[in-house]
Amino acid sequence: MFDPKSRYAKLTPLVLTDARGRSVEVTPPATAPQQVFRGVHVRRDGERTDHLAALYLADPAAFWRLAEFNDAMRAEVLTELREVQIPQQGKT
Repeated sequence: MFDPKSRYAKLTPLVLTDARGRSVEVTPPATAPQQVFRGVHVRRDGERTDHLAALYLADPAAFWRLAEFNDAMRAEVLTELREVQIPQQGKT
């Protein structure tokens, strides 16, 4: 279900019962990665989160790290910020 590199790939799913009495398999939240502050990027119009992740983290799929570091629930929230805090590149 998850990409093997995903931080969710190794988590054990939980089985919960919903309000209608059905068993539902859910993925627990992953722990936040330990990241070190690198600097601030002032966004320009048209810059997407995958562009910033490719530039600073050498992985366009690491846009979630930018969202996590900026305390954003979704990466789309970053497009509303003028300044985006950037973590150091490297393994989390």
